[in-house]
Amino acid sequence: MPNKIRRFFLRHLRKMRSLPPKIYTCISYEYYTGKKLDLENPIEFNEKIQWMKVFYHPDILTQLVDKYAVRTYVEEKIGGQYLNEIYGVYDKPEDVPFDKLPNKFVIKATHTSSHNLIVTNKNDLNKSKAIKSFRKWLGKNQYYRIGQEWAYKNVPPRLIAEKFLKDDDEGSLIDYKFYCFSGEAKFLEVHLDRADDHKRGFYDLDFNPLPYRYVSLKKSISRDVKKPSNLTEMIKLSEVLAANFPYVRVDFYSIEGKTIFGEMTFYPSDGRKDIVPNEYNKIIGDYIKLPKLKPGQEVITEID
Repeated sequence: MPNKIRRFFLRHLRKMRSLPPKIYTCISYEYYTGKKLDLENPIEFNEKIQWMKVFYHPDILTQLVDKYAVRTYVEEKIGGQYLNEIYGVYDKPEDVPFDKLPNKFVIKATHTSSHNLIVTNKNDLNKSKAIKSFRKWLGKNQYYRIGQEWAYKNVPPRLIAEKFLKDDDEGSLIDYKFYCFSGEAKFLEVHLDRADDHKRGFYDLDFNPLPYRYVSLKKSISRDVKKPSNLTEMIKLSEVLAANFPYVRVDFYSIEGKTIFGEMTFYPSDGRKDIVPNEYNKIIGDYIKLPKLKPGQEVITEID
């Protein structure tokens, strides 16, 4: 089938998000990467992320991607001192007590990604517009919204209000995202200027830039970034949180040298953005040691 015709069909098929996972992931993966997905023998990083979506279903993943429920796990594993302060958790938009919140705060959807309201001056907030946005967020299911990311399928839709974080050394908050494989951090991704001029880049654990990317050069970090004073601590904490999982990305913020937990992610970019240069897709893929399905086992429900 000619590529244009095949892509036409793939574009329409990927909208059918209720298809069986073994079928849907293959469609979505090929549409975004142009590559065929072999779930029987995944090799590259994103192929193995797709495999995890289909076959790796321990119940704890649902807790860990829930931006509120994960706090219990973090407190148990590394301590509550690494959690950002929260003002409340709400089931309905109308439950958000705007008048009782401080002048600066952040509200996030606990069950999806990229649904955040950052308020730096409450006097400028359009509450009606905010509530309207909250209703839209709560009506979405991340599993069906993106690419059947299994861990999000049963996360209850809620809103969480958190303390607004600011590092005085930087214009905007920096994300430090640690890629952990079987409990070992191998490298990290840094996100800068998320609000104004979002840039990203990969670094080794000594904070030297790495020679690969998954965004355009224009969106890649091109300036020197100061090594955080608490880098070693963040590495150690990420490994504690990531223990026993074949792969998970653990995110932190550094606020004037203080480590603050961000989130845990099992499917970065939905496993659809290839790494450049191409050889690193396999190099990084080799870091993931996938568990084996036992005879007759449809999905893996236990962690080692």
